[in-house]
Amino acid sequence: MSWFFDALTSSIGRKVLMALTGLFLILFLTVHLAGNLQLLAGDGGKSFNVYSHFMAHSAVIQLISKGNFFFILLHVVVAISLSIKNKKARPISYRVSGGSHNSTWASRSMTLLGILTFIFLLVHLRTFWYEFKFGAEVPTTTIDGVEMHNSFLVVQNAYASIFYSGFYVVAMVVLGFHLVHGFQSAFQSLGINHSKYSPAIKVIGKLYAIAVPGLFAVIPIIMYLKSLG
Repeated sequence: MSWFFDALTSSIGRKVLMALTGLFLILFLTVHLAGNLQLLAGDGGKSFNVYSHFMAHSAVIQLISKGNFFFILLHVVVAISLSIKNKKARPISYRVSGGSHNSTWASRSMTLLGILTFIFLLVHLRTFWYEFKFGAEVPTTTIDGVEMHNSFLVVQNAYASIFYSGFYVVAMVVLGFHLVHGFQSAFQSLGINHSKYSPAIKVIGKLYAIAVPGLFAVIPIIMYLKSLG
């Protein structure tokens, strides 16, 4: 098995790990967005509370959730490892002629964008996940005879703050820039790089990087505006 470990820890192996974990997280974002959009269902939070209750009590979902945490940490660790390796390979910074014309700002700032996204994730988990798991007083509601956490109320209260909603929207802009390069880079790292497919992957990646973070950002904006009465 040493050959397998050596392959995974090589530069190519780490790039493949980055690509696979990145694509998994992209899939997770899509599913998470579908659930979060129920916040806008206009039914007083019933749909979102039922969804949250199911997610919290399904053994399969909980297993996937733990796997998601693992993949996030793995993605971060591998990213840091690759960044350190790249810096060691170029201990003396140098200027590349026309560098800004040969690459996008997003591609040159992936480490910074990744760090900012990770900080947002920690704040987001502290605001919601930690509160639901360890909060002293989590509000409850009863739907169809089943008592459950009133997750909708917790989210509604958080998004009523212009500071948190503003922070969330800015974080989605950062995530969008991170995705716009990360999406196509993942396919390239997996060897899916062909004159036939690459242009389509690039377009799909840009559309995804705009649509998904954009829809995530719309949720706190609408809920904040509703909180104003």
